Amino acid sequence: AKPSVDEERKILPLAAHGVVFMSMGLLVNREDAVVWRGPMIAKAVTQFCHDVRWGELDYLIVDLPPGTGDVALSLAQTIPVTGTVVVATPQDVAFADVTRALRMFEMLRLDVLGLVENMAYFICSKCDEKHEIFGKGRTQQHCDERDLPLLASLPLDPNVSPHADAGKPIAVAEPGGEQARIYAELAQSVMRRQADVLASKEAPAEKHAAFFNVRPGG
Repeated sequence: AKPSVDEERKILPLAAHGVVFMSMGLLVNREDAVVWRGPMIAKAVTQFCHDVRWGELDYLIVDLPPGTGDVALSLAQTIPVTGTVVVATPQDVAFADVTRALRMFEMLRLDVLGLVENMAYFICSKCDEKHEIFGKGRTQQHCDERDLPLLASLPLDPNVSPHADAGKPIAVAEPGGEQARIYAELAQSVMRRQADVLASKEAPAEKHAAFFNVRPGG
């Protein structure tokens, strides 16, 4: 699917499973690579924030690439970011990037809501035993050292990929499953943390409403 534009030349995002979304991948051919320098990436971030007809949103979530490059800096300079969530895997080597990301958000004065541990464990379908393939407890240890909450630990699940290839997140494809439960708890944890952060700041709702030109009706 490809996004369209309205009469005011605003990009109309696509929608699936109650979520509206926009991606650079929707604007290029499947085989094409996006080979851009920093200023072009910054321009794309600005365009996605200002030139997409988002309508009235509960949350605007931006999925950033790993690292501390131009995208995160441009985003922080473009919109009033209210919080960040850092996704990690249990290996020690992965925390080199996580540590840099946390330091970057600190320098940009962005609140870190917490960490999410991906590929935390695998449950064998034959013996029903839990295996921590990449180590156990390391993400929690890093959270404790930085006084950050561990928002969720997501398991490796072989059903994720085929459902995704069919166009359905696993939480939609298996609404009664373990993954769906964990994702729901993760969403609740992020909402609570975000509410606490916003409550500690001066008139955040008014500031963000003014920035996005929110008005009754969307």
